[in-house]
Amino acid sequence: MKTQTSRMFYSLLAAVGMLAAGTGSKAAEVPSSGTVPVTMTVTANVAGNKRMPDVSREDVVVKQGKNRVEVTDWVPARGERAGLDLFILIDESADSRIGSQFDDLRGFIKAQPASTLVGVGYMRNATVQIAQNLTGDHEQAAQALRLPFGSPGVNGSPYLSVVDLMKRWPVDQNRREVIMLTDGIGRERHHFGGGHGYRTDVDVEAASSVAQRTGTNIFTIYAPGAPHFRHTYWDGLNGQMNMTRLSDSTGGASFYLGLHSPVSIGPYLGQVQKMLDNQYLLSFSAKSGKRSGLQSINLSTEVAGVDFYAHDAVWVAGGK
Repeated sequence: MKTQTSRMFYSLLAAVGMLAAGTGSKAAEVPSSGTVPVTMTVTANVAGNKRMPDVSREDVVVKQGKNRVEVTDWVPARGERAGLDLFILIDESADSRIGSQFDDLRGFIKAQPASTLVGVGYMRNATVQIAQNLTGDHEQAAQALRLPFGSPGVNGSPYLSVVDLMKRWPVDQNRREVIMLTDGIGRERHHFGGGHGYRTDVDVEAASSVAQRTGTNIFTIYAPGAPHFRHTYWDGLNGQMNMTRLSDSTGGASFYLGLHSPVSIGPYLGQVQKMLDNQYLLSFSAKSGKRSGLQSINLSTEVAGVDFYAHDAVWVAGGK
């Protein structure tokens, strides 16, 4: 399901002449033969401050293409299943005034439960420079925050940077979450400083695919670039729209308020925390094809008022 920001995103696309549409239909269960197990992280969400109703395994509907598949497990990410790896990434091209947000960010890091490991990195040259590896010492992680250099390097794509991180991320059983603070502008090749209208950054597709394959959920928070990086209105707008595309397709959420930095990112981080606190581990039997690859899925529930945030596609192992 899409966030309020996402709805604004698609409305804006329509305004510039693009149309997004989707259809759904009732489908039969896929037979259990020729299937492989898939597990993914799903966030359950209710509007406002309403109480989260109970959602059972029987309430969850998973469709692979037009076919409904068997849900085999639906477990809250709590207790023994609460393990979480959380990386906070800051764009090196961000305005140094982002430092005014660090108190909120440090508070968020320190408030994480013991089951959460936190890492800090800086996005530059299409890579991530690790300031703090994943650690259970939240005080140490909070102290790793520093002001950005104000330079994106030769290749300033935040999307290729997060790809670099995900490819190096050690495999374990924990949930994988990323919070990116960036303006979403790719300052390399043809992406920056020219043209009008909405432009799709091809690096978003690469980041989305790797996130779906590795089971990584990505949250994005808009942080304006340094003043010496002049960009047009459309550059800034496209940056936000591409951030939203990435978060939507990877089960996260995107946060911004116009093209300016918010007074405080505390409310954004509060919403992220609420989402992390309402996550489930979903397992289902996906129909296997001849080759391994990403396959589109759709999640829904008939529990009133509940939306799901999840990947648009999952990695399904191919048959022999």
